[in-house]
Amino acid sequence: MTTIKEYHNNISPNWCPGCGHFSVLRALQVAAVKLQIPNEKLTVVSGIGCSGRFSGYVNAYSFHGIHGRSLPIAQGIKVANKELTVVAAGGDGDGFAIGLSHTLHAIRRNINITYLVLNNQIYGLTKGHTSPLSDIGTQTKSTPTGSLETPIKPGIIALANGISFLAQGFSVYQEQLVNIIIKAIQHDGFSMVNIFSPCVTYNKTNTYQWFRKHLVNLEEVQGYQTENFETAMNKLIETDGLCTGVVYQNSNSTSYLNKLSQNGLTPAMDTSLPLTRGDFEEIINLYR
Repeated sequence: MTTIKEYHNNISPNWCPGCGHFSVLRALQVAAVKLQIPNEKLTVVSGIGCSGRFSGYVNAYSFHGIHGRSLPIAQGIKVANKELTVVAAGGDGDGFAIGLSHTLHAIRRNINITYLVLNNQIYGLTKGHTSPLSDIGTQTKSTPTGSLETPIKPGIIALANGISFLAQGFSVYQEQLVNIIIKAIQHDGFSMVNIFSPCVTYNKTNTYQWFRKHLVNLEEVQGYQTENFETAMNKLIETDGLCTGVVYQNSNSTSYLNKLSQNGLTPAMDTSLPLTRGDFEEIINLYR
């Protein structure tokens, strides 16, 4: 029986005290335990920024990629070895600035991976600059008189691009977030979970208290239907994207791997040639 302790690798996260990312990390670990995913069957990929540290704190296969490229790496891993549960983690820039095109193409491919967006509406690692998700008027070191740019709405963009599973969570609402991540991992296709994860150091507007006041829990909305695309889009517009729960799920969509199989193109992984340290060194020498 896998326990949550087995998903800790004894590396202490160095996020700022109070950062919402701690809770997101715990939620993924709890979800993995509930799903009983063996450590060697879980792969976590991350990019750059505060969220980029995510993959290094999970006792599983991990890959710390370059800025905005966590999704291409994660997709490649899943296609190469479909037996792995692949989770990608990214922040505002990874998903909606330098990595925006990769997010859109990952959505349309519908490869069986889960994308956790650690949304704090700020660039924390570069000491508090506006991000594509920062609200109009946000005052930072890069916008001392307030941001003039309209923020990107992750949920609306994802729905408009044909995503098959979209959910949103809040780092404080642990039970709901764990359940959402479980559903996202179980979904047969690309799943994105946009998680409001407050930056306590640089974002003094979108605080824990602010989100508690403004978020709408879709699980408490009477008659809400997650399979209805129009309802999902209308709710995102109505709440200005400030809602939590499963926003939309198309259970009838065909995942990329299933399409490959249907067309006789299922990738085969040759396990008869295990990689060794020598193999890596030989490959590296080719590019020196």
